[in-house]
Amino acid sequence: MVKFDWSYIAGHIDHTLLKPTATSEDITNLCNEALEMSVHSVCIAPSFVRLAKSIVGSHLKVVGVISFPLGYSVPEVKVFEVQKCIEQGADEVDVVMNQGFVKDKSWNDFDDEISAIVKEASKHDVLTKIIIEACNLSDQEKIEVVERLNVLDADFVKTSTGFSTSGANLDDVILLKKYAKGKLKVKAAGGIRTAKQAIDYLNVGADRIGTSSTRLMREEFSSLLS
Repeated sequence: MVKFDWSYIAGHIDHTLLKPTATSEDITNLCNEALEMSVHSVCIAPSFVRLAKSIVGSHLKVVGVISFPLGYSVPEVKVFEVQKCIEQGADEVDVVMNQGFVKDKSWNDFDDEISAIVKEASKHDVLTKIIIEACNLSDQEKIEVVERLNVLDADFVKTSTGFSTSGANLDDVILLKKYAKGKLKVKAAGGIRTAKQAIDYLNVGADRIGTSSTRLMREEFSSLLS
C-alpha cells in the first residue's frame, strides 16, 4: 500500500457538483474551493462550463458532463454537446455511454458513437472519459466495453454517474484497470466521500477520483496526521 500526501490526492480529484438544483453561486463556491484545495479539476453541468472557466482559468481543468446522467441521447446530439462544451472552455468531457447498445450487443452502434465523440474531442486536445454505469453491467459486459474503449482511443473509463443504484466500488476499479492494460485510465466516481476511500481507490489503480466531498476529505486527512 502506497502512502500519499494530501497534494497527491488532491491532484487526482475532479471536484464535482452535478445536482440539478445547483445555482451559479454554488458553482462559484465550488470553483473557489477547488482553487483553494489545488485539485485537478471541477466537474459540472455543461450550462456552467463558461462560468467555471472564467473563475479557474488555466489554474485548473474544467470538466463538462455529456448526456448526463442517462446517456441515451442520439450520437449526433452527444457530439454536438461535446462541441458546445469545448467552445465554452471544457478541457475534458465525461460522456455517459448508451447502455442499451451494450445490453443489445449493438457493438457497431457503440463503436460508431464512441468513435465520433473521441474524434471530436481529440481535434481540440480535450480528454474523453466514458461513463459506463458499472452497477448496471455484468463483469463480461464491463470487460467488452473496456476492450473496445482501448481500441477506440478514449482516454478514461469512468465507473459511474452517481445517479444510479450504486456508485464506484473497488472490485470494479480492479477489473477495469486489469483490462485497460495500461492504455485506458480509470476514474472512480459515485459515493466516494472519505480520504480513506480515496486512498483505497488510488492504491488499486484509479487514476482519477470524482467526488463532491473534497473539503471533508481534506479535513479527515489532516486529522489522520495529527
